[in-house]
Amino acid sequence: MSGDGASTTSEEQVRAIAADRAAFRSFLRDHSLPVTAQRLAIADVVLGTERHVSAEDVAEMLRRSGASAGTATIYRTLEVLVRSGLVVERDFGEGFKRYEASRGVPHHEHLLCSVCGRVTEFRDERLERMTTLLAEAHDFSRQRHRLVIYGLCGDCRRGAAQRPPLLPT
Repeated sequence: MSGDGASTTSEEQVRAIAADRAAFRSFLRDHSLPVTAQRLAIADVVLGTERHVSAEDVAEMLRRSGASAGTATIYRTLEVLVRSGLVVERDFGEGFKRYEASRGVPHHEHLLCSVCGRVTEFRDERLERMTTLLAEAHDFSRQRHRLVIYGLCGDCRRGAAQRPPLLPT
């Protein structure tokens, strides 16, 4: 990709984030909820990252940007963002939820590293067809599905291979 293409993507992302921020402001006003600097800062963090962030990640990212919000405010704002449809809540069975901007992202699946917690998204049309075929084979009308594959990412797998084996005690 050329340098121009990279900057276009960045400009597109900036525009998309600005549009989402405006949509969030409208959602808050339409539902008689206060439009506060803290809520907007939290929205900016979640809508502005490609990662799947936890409430703790949001708090840390706010701190790094010089903003702050209480834990309860972060959780309440995340709930409002999910209700607005701008953010999707993900539960990977880790004991906490993660959030990602929904911004027209097509349905996708997740690989979750059980060592470092890295989440990798993937999409495979074969899997989509297979879930439909499986549902039909069982006289079931599929509406949606969710797949999370747990294991070790390449970095953790290579790191585990370099560690000496544990000696029995």
